[in-house]
Amino acid sequence: MQHFYNQALVSLLCLLLASGLIGYVCVDKTFMRVSLLPVSETDLQWKSEPHTDVYQGGSSQLKITDDTFSLNFNFTLTSQTQYPFAAVNLVFTGDNTEPELADLSAFDRIVFSAKCSTANTLSFAPLTFDEQVSKAGDFLTYRAPSTFFSCTSHWREIELDLTRLETPQWWFTMFKVDLSRKEYTLNKVAKLSFGSSFQTPMDTDSNVQLSEITLIGHNWFYLYLFGVLMLLLWGSYAVWLFRRHNQALIRTLRDKIQRDRPLVAYQQLSVEPLRDKDRSAILHFMATQYANADLSLDAMASEIGVSRTKINDILKSELGFTFTGYLNKLRLTEAARLLAQAEDANIAEIAYSVGYKNVSYFNKLFKEEFSCTPKIYKNLCDKTPGTST
Repeated sequence: MQHFYNQALVSLLCLLLASGLIGYVCVDKTFMRVSLLPVSETDLQWKSEPHTDVYQGGSSQLKITDDTFSLNFNFTLTSQTQYPFAAVNLVFTGDNTEPELADLSAFDRIVFSAKCSTANTLSFAPLTFDEQVSKAGDFLTYRAPSTFFSCTSHWREIELDLTRLETPQWWFTMFKVDLSRKEYTLNKVAKLSFGSSFQTPMDTDSNVQLSEITLIGHNWFYLYLFGVLMLLLWGSYAVWLFRRHNQALIRTLRDKIQRDRPLVAYQQLSVEPLRDKDRSAILHFMATQYANADLSLDAMASEIGVSRTKINDILKSELGFTFTGYLNKLRLTEAARLLAQAEDANIAEIAYSVGYKNVSYFNKLFKEEFSCTPKIYKNLCDKTPGTST
């Protein structure tokens, strides 16, 4: 059994290591973090571009000073147009740097740090392709659900919920879209826009710095996959452990039975001559009377005329047992033989037949001797040809 325990421990350690590695990979895949800045750490390709109200006849200005380590830009809004604005767009691109729609549906938050030279309220909006309205390349037709965040002269961490953005009313009005159709998707995003809002100070030079822009989301598929893999791995381990334990227990029982057989008096009496009268009397008496439930050391001493002390001394020197130990060895070995040979054996009847009045006590002694209950022992023997030989 020791070999089995060593195998089980090594297998358990390997399984724990494999589970840890699989869990790390699956959790990492489930809870995603994709950095947009700094550029050296991003998995999404994009390029920055300024966007102002100039095409509407305005004169607002915006200049990007850094888009590699942080998004750093200066802008000034003027009131020459009805709706002045200035923004920096992060335009998603393919390998050829041409604009391309990005699937951001797995992300539910965007986080970044923000700092402004002048206290400001800025806007954030992903431009998404709406299947029913948008025309490829005409960004005015793209749905632009947006939200706002405040920015001061001190660095502040911003976290925006991408699932609770509001589409501006002008878009519904311009394209005659029912106001109830507020749902939007992020599976086709052309660009992310960071820019001014209607609360941005006019005719004021403003500097904005955004750093560590990161998209955060989850993909539950990998967590479900982890659960399935763990179920298969640990289920397989449990089945393997059960089978290996049974095999190891059967081998242990076979070895024990083979070792114990020379100790059975009624077998010894038939194959070897006894050396003296007292030893012969003791072994013969126990071999023929062990099934007597009332057998005791005093009764035996009185019957064969040998003192209690001498009986114990002979049994200890010859077989290594006391009277009680050897009596239980005889009874339990015979019980094991009967359990292995008789398919319809009743455990209580066998217990009584070998000299035990209390079945619970018999079960306790049997388990101590064979490391399993009589019922399990019988089942193992029934399933394993040759165990009872």
